[in-house]
Amino acid sequence: MGQRINPLGFRLGTTQSHHSLWFAQPKNYSEDLQEDQKIRDCIKNYVQKNMKISSNVEGIARIEIQKRIDLIQVIVYMGFPKLLIEDRAGRIEELQMSVQKELNCVNRKLNIAIKRIANPYGHPNILAEFIAGQLKNRVSFRKAMKKAIELTEQAGTKGIQVQIAGRIDGKEIARVEWIREGRVPLQTIRAKIDYCSYAVRTIYGVLGIKIWIFVDEE
Repeated sequence: MGQRINPLGFRLGTTQSHHSLWFAQPKNYSEDLQEDQKIRDCIKNYVQKNMKISSNVEGIARIEIQKRIDLIQVIVYMGFPKLLIEDRAGRIEELQMSVQKELNCVNRKLNIAIKRIANPYGHPNILAEFIAGQLKNRVSFRKAMKKAIELTEQAGTKGIQVQIAGRIDGKEIARVEWIREGRVPLQTIRAKIDYCSYAVRTIYGVLGIKIWIFVDEE
């Protein structure tokens, strides 16, 4: 049968780099991994709570974590940082405090930086959040998918594939619908492909959204 693989893990070392950079002894590895997950969840929850906009898009493209002996450096790549940093310093300090409380790290300093990305809708996470918001507002799924594809085309990507699975439009039988525009060469390791999977809780069940975006070829 088909061996499907996550496009990001498949390209590690060629066009894709790790989102977490640290070294741990084998016995501490699992703790560090869970710590990373806690940091990511904490930041996402904070952003969700403090968003000033009604469009449901958090706008976090990815969160990179670098750990040293005495420092945890977290870089949050956001599409719309304005929503979070109106009064810039105060907000980031508050976020740092909440993450530190979650981790209760005594002997390590935590440093959070926020970076803006140029084309927010060229990133699958932000696009998935956009589609999720549309589906929650009962927009028809085809309309939402087409709109998402329009937005990525404006961001100047070479190809995109969007897939929605589950009880689409509240139908009794779950199905998978997908749509592709341009080229999406998943087999080519040289091709830089951005991917994300995202779960949406709608009133009639959970829908899964998967997005592949072909950025460019090296």
